[in-house]
Amino acid sequence: MSVPLQERPRRLDDEWQEHRPAVFGAAYRITGSVADADDIVQDVWLRAAAQDSLDGIRDLRAWLVTVAARRAYDILGSARARRVDYVGPWLPEPLLTGPDVADAVLVDDTVGTAMLMVLEELSPPERVAFVLHQAFEVPYERIADVLGKSPAACRQLASRARRKIAAARLDRPASRSEREKVLKAFRTAYEKGDGTALMELLDPDATYTTDGGGKVFAARKIIRGALRVATTLVRVSAKNGYRTVPAEVNGQPGLLVYRDDQLIGVDTMDIRNGRITAYRRVLNPDKLVALQTRLPH
Repeated sequence: MSVPLQERPRRLDDEWQEHRPAVFGAAYRITGSVADADDIVQDVWLRAAAQDSLDGIRDLRAWLVTVAARRAYDILGSARARRVDYVGPWLPEPLLTGPDVADAVLVDDTVGTAMLMVLEELSPPERVAFVLHQAFEVPYERIADVLGKSPAACRQLASRARRKIAAARLDRPASRSEREKVLKAFRTAYEKGDGTALMELLDPDATYTTDGGGKVFAARKIIRGALRVATTLVRVSAKNGYRTVPAEVNGQPGLLVYRDDQLIGVDTMDIRNGRITAYRRVLNPDKLVALQTRLPH
């Protein structure tokens, strides 16, 4: 005799795929690392699967997300310590977010590259409180369990994080149509080695940041000014024979950079008033491993 639906015990398999993106999304926003987020997803699955019953968990999504956040919080502390000795500028590990990617993250402004770089400047408790409350609407009572602080203290942490983010004065993301237009013009100029055309697409105060992590050759300081950025881009492309392929990265149009048929970098950019204000290139091969497994074949 079949058991009535309301009397059947809840099974993780029935709800995991629905909530998995949120688990990954919380872990990625807190750590800035796809590899760490993947590991956390596996840890959360094992923790949840080990539960005798899920029937007592009223909001499974919130429970899973807070379990992920607690693990990410632990990882973030050690990761920040390691970054003290990081060689050259640090950039978040890029994440493919297009429709063809199997493990799409929940995409909003908090997953953009510029935002992740600001989140990196927050203290670990501030980052956790902000991400959980702002991106996932987790109540402060649950955040308190993650951080081992009172709900009032967690509210203050999130408020302080919002003030710091506001002080960073991030540009409002350009519309998709504007970004795609600029990206198309950039690719044409870049692959032709047309420095003059690149100059016209760059803001006069544009910056160019490369993250090689000491693993591959990359500038160890941020390059500033449209002329220097354009000159560097043309020289590097001509020397290495780079080609670019459009892709959605961290919720916005970006570029995959290839030499021959090998992926060697991922580019993201900030655009304001039709010009590129910040251009970033992740070259550290350790940060490309997880991304390559997500590339459609």
